[in-house]
Amino acid sequence: MKGILIVVSGFAGAGKGTIIKKLIKEYPGYALSVSATSRSPRPGEQDGVNYFFKSRDEFEEMIKNNEFLEHAEYVGNYYGTPRPFVEKKLSEGMNVLLEIEVQGALQVKEKFPDALLIFIMPPGALELKNRLTGRGTETEEVIKKRLQRAVEESEGIENYDFIAVNDDVDKCTAMLHNIIQSAAYTPKRQAEFIEKVRQDLKELS
Repeated sequence: MKGILIVVSGFAGAGKGTIIKKLIKEYPGYALSVSATSRSPRPGEQDGVNYFFKSRDEFEEMIKNNEFLEHAEYVGNYYGTPRPFVEKKLSEGMNVLLEIEVQGALQVKEKFPDALLIFIMPPGALELKNRLTGRGTETEEVIKKRLQRAVEESEGIENYDFIAVNDDVDKCTAMLHNIIQSAAYTPKRQAEFIEKVRQDLKELS
């Protein structure tokens, strides 16, 4: 059976990265999509593992050839999700996870209507602020900007298929897995099986 393309988004501090890592570690059949970027590798980063590193010209050529499910420019560098890598993993039956923001998620949905969009939510706004403050790595100004960004992102949540509330990492990871397993059995994702049964019924009748 072909895998499902899953887009996971969430506010900064909602815990989406932690949950995705735990999902891949604890459940078989998942692969994290490797993004492409035009920025230079940082020490210790490997091509094809952390990112697919491309020159700016190479990246722009890939854009022209429609080789990305989504892409954006951020702080002078391109970032994007390569279509061939994702399609290869899906054809192998792997469920492919993309961790991207709302705008990119909607780009993916446009090009890949069968994609499953899941938004990771904190239990509440105050809890989100407490988590951002609790990291101890960001200034009050940065935290304020992240909360302002969350306000903007909250306007797009209705476009997602599911939300998962992260009040406990283990429970939220299990919930995410259960949502994905259930989604595999929606009629639109079982079209080939339905058609086969339909044809067999016609022959038997």
